[in-house]
Amino acid sequence: MDNLWVRFHTPDGVVQAVRGVSFAVEPGETLGIVGESGSGKTLATQAAFGLAAGARVEGRAVFDRRDLLEMTVRDRREILGSQVGMVFQNPLSSLHPMYRVGWQLSEAIRIHDRSMSRRAAHARVVELLSLVGIPQPERRIDDFPHQFSGGMRQRAMIAMAIALGPALLIADEPTTAVDVTIQAQILQVLKQLKEELGIAIVMITHDLGVIAQLADRVVVLYAGKVMEQGSVRDLFYEHHHPYTEGLLRSLPAAETERGQLVPIEGQPPSPIDPPPGCPFAPRCRYRMDRCVVEQPRLEPVGGHRGHDSACFLPKDRRPSDDRIAVEAAKGDDSG
Repeated sequence: MDNLWVRFHTPDGVVQAVRGVSFAVEPGETLGIVGESGSGKTLATQAAFGLAAGARVEGRAVFDRRDLLEMTVRDRREILGSQVGMVFQNPLSSLHPMYRVGWQLSEAIRIHDRSMSRRAAHARVVELLSLVGIPQPERRIDDFPHQFSGGMRQRAMIAMAIALGPALLIADEPTTAVDVTIQAQILQVLKQLKEELGIAIVMITHDLGVIAQLADRVVVLYAGKVMEQGSVRDLFYEHHHPYTEGLLRSLPAAETERGQLVPIEGQPPSPIDPPPGCPFAPRCRYRMDRCVVEQPRLEPVGGHRGHDSACFLPKDRRPSDDRIAVEAAKGDDSG
């Protein structure tokens, strides 16, 4: 993704939902994209595949040396499914309630591989359901979506996404609305896919506990812009941007450590009328005069390659509360 912009024209004005976002993911790597609701996490990935209806999309989204934004709709559809798998937020809405789960997975496979017989597709679906940890797949293949639990539906969607052996899996909040036990099972499935199949994963989430477990590198989005990016170690131990610090300090699991919850005060800016300076400036406790009128560039910080921050604070600045931040993420994951 290189300098991606996503805009929507509305009666109230132009909504600037994603503003100049750039990131990359390598084979066998997990990239975490984190940020609060409305930060542009989901839209940044969906727009590249033409899934953002009514959006004006600019920039570059390169996959396998081809720019997705310059492809026809048909070419993008061929890639999405066969080479790129996508797991959406709500698995119940992604599965048709009137058709059996096995049939839906089988048809998804045969759409992209028309040479595969129904019997071969059926066997492949049983294999996939077993791979993602669904018990008794030979029997559950004939169940309807409502007969699956939330966690099983999510794993069925993961099975569908990896059915044709994609090089890239985009997982959009795959652990939302499931309990910690199911969350652990889903994360274990994703880890196995990465280790055994070498799939690159883009993990979109607001849960820093998930990021701490699964991601190799992290991109922090706020108001449609990248605030900070780097390795998991950089983000948890040596984060630079005040927004990243705020996310870590506001973890509920850290409340017992500090005695009280420390929320990020204020609200995100309007995407129709974003501020001229740093988008986080109105909520930032380190705000300087220049932050209000000038947008900081994403620049290297610290001594680690690939660790960048869009902030005017000194580049050698280090957070003062690392232990709480790291322990909070671990505690949040463990439930």
